[in-house]
Amino acid sequence: MKKSGGKKNKNPWWMTVLYVLGLSAFVFAAVVGVEFLISLFISFVLVNVISVETLTTPLSNSIFSVISYGLSLLVVVVLPPLLFKDKIAKISRERLGLRGLPTWTDVGLAPVGYIVSILIASGLTAVFNLVSWFNASEAQDLGYSYYMQGWERGLAFVMLAVFAPIVEEIIFRGWLYGKLRVKIPKWVAILVTSLLFGLVHLQWNVGITVFSMSVVNCILREVTGTIYAGMLVHMLNNGIAFYLVYVMGMG
Repeated sequence: MKKSGGKKNKNPWWMTVLYVLGLSAFVFAAVVGVEFLISLFISFVLVNVISVETLTTPLSNSIFSVISYGLSLLVVVVLPPLLFKDKIAKISRERLGLRGLPTWTDVGLAPVGYIVSILIASGLTAVFNLVSWFNASEAQDLGYSYYMQGWERGLAFVMLAVFAPIVEEIIFRGWLYGKLRVKIPKWVAILVTSLLFGLVHLQWNVGITVFSMSVVNCILREVTGTIYAGMLVHMLNNGIAFYLVYVMGMG
């Protein structure tokens, strides 16, 4: 009898479902949980020793963001290989989508990816506008004053348009999608990754925008083999949003 070709998944379907749910819950807990714990620390500890004015400056917000993103990256990417010395926990630069360096192809695909993500988000927003509870114009609290000037505005730009996209792409399109895409069909992995990315932003209108961007960035990873093009799309998206909100005052 002739054996059929192709690699079969030896695990039952319910184990695969548990794996996907567990991985998603872990990333959600790491990202949202770390931010929540830092907020609690600021609210109940630092507020007693540092003035509120100091805690809400762009410099303070940037420091808290670095700590929050850094801890999330540590919990998701760095700790598992240290705690569980096995093949499941280990992950390489290639699995993270960080092989080599960004190329001119990545640079060229970034504006295309950005435009496509905006078109998808516009379509989804139009659909959600049909329901009464959806507010497409709800502002997102990014923790920075609308009246920043000079170096403070530059620092906020670096945090929101450079640092945040790099970390989020490594966690979601690098680590999470990198693991899901080898366990389940790629289109399902794209949807799971993107839904979770929208969910962690805890706001419907923002969730739709970042969901659309995530779908595009996952596809770009499949096209290029790395997450660099997606990082550039993310930076472009956040950079344009920063300009509209903090420079043009359209927030």
